[in-house]
Amino acid sequence: MGILDWFKNRPAQFDPERVSEEMVRGAVDKAITLTNPRLKLLPNCHKRLRPSVETTVEFLRTLVKSLPGARPLSSGVWSSDPAWRAFFVAPSDIPAMLGRSDNLRTLFGKFPELDEACVVLGMALKEQRVFGMALQGEMVQRDVAQTSVSFSDHRARICGRDDLRLRRVAGVAVYEYLLGQALSEIGEERVERQELQASRSLIRARLRLLQQHGPGLGSVFGEAPAAAGDQAGLQAQLLENERQLASKGGSESVLEAELECLKAVLDNPQRYLHVEPRHLRLSKMNVVLDEASPESAADVDFCFAELSGSPPMRRAFVLASVARSELPPPRAVNFADAGRYL
Repeated sequence: MGILDWFKNRPAQFDPERVSEEMVRGAVDKAITLTNPRLKLLPNCHKRLRPSVETTVEFLRTLVKSLPGARPLSSGVWSSDPAWRAFFVAPSDIPAMLGRSDNLRTLFGKFPELDEACVVLGMALKEQRVFGMALQGEMVQRDVAQTSVSFSDHRARICGRDDLRLRRVAGVAVYEYLLGQALSEIGEERVERQELQASRSLIRARLRLLQQHGPGLGSVFGEAPAAAGDQAGLQAQLLENERQLASKGGSESVLEAELECLKAVLDNPQRYLHVEPRHLRLSKMNVVLDEASPESAADVDFCFAELSGSPPMRRAFVLASVARSELPPPRAVNFADAGRYL
């Protein structure tokens, strides 16, 4: 199975409810195929890699099962849900954000009978110290040091037909992210070993495809996937990459070093991703209030992810359920305006 095949039918590759022999074996095969297929030349490669994969699978199961359930997201519930009021400035921002999710449109288009879908809503969280007014007993005090929070850069690219399928896709995305980190470290090691530039470019091509072709965590927390034309070019590079890897011999010591690097990443997934629940008590102006404050406040809960790989990222996110009716119609192309730029 080639690398492109692993980007098909992702949800079936991970089940947070149970660990099966088939799932672990598939995860081992995927780790080898997405990093370097020549690792299979090493004696007992699958057997040696399996404990590390099992460690990561258990990490993923614990992580995915700990996430709170998907909560309804719509412009209609914005006024009554303090979390959505904290995350979005206005109710109209919700359908506008959903309309930018090509993956959500694709999902609803693929399943016409589907009335509702689930998404991972990722957001940038900014916390800053400000000076404002606050109640001290019954007195209003000015120039009080406060913490203000804001949410921006909303993205809903990981989607599933229901909550369970969404968690499966999220688990696969984290696994691909970890493999991407291993591949990045392997590439750095190859540079240090001063291998051929052509070999290094092959590693970079595989890494770009892994990051851009399918959801992965890059699509939640990083840049948008590559355009269709760019992806086609990467696929062509990849096919040539696999042909060269299949025919090219290699030093066993280099392959051993790559396998050890891959094992080290999968043995320690917590080094690269940390997710924790966050709870804030916020005023209507998104100012953080303590429990003793007499001001009106609302409790807002979400998850916070820290990715310490390359590049490092810090993002807030929640799981949400979205009705098909919340998705605005696709924007029509204005050919008159487009013609002005030709």
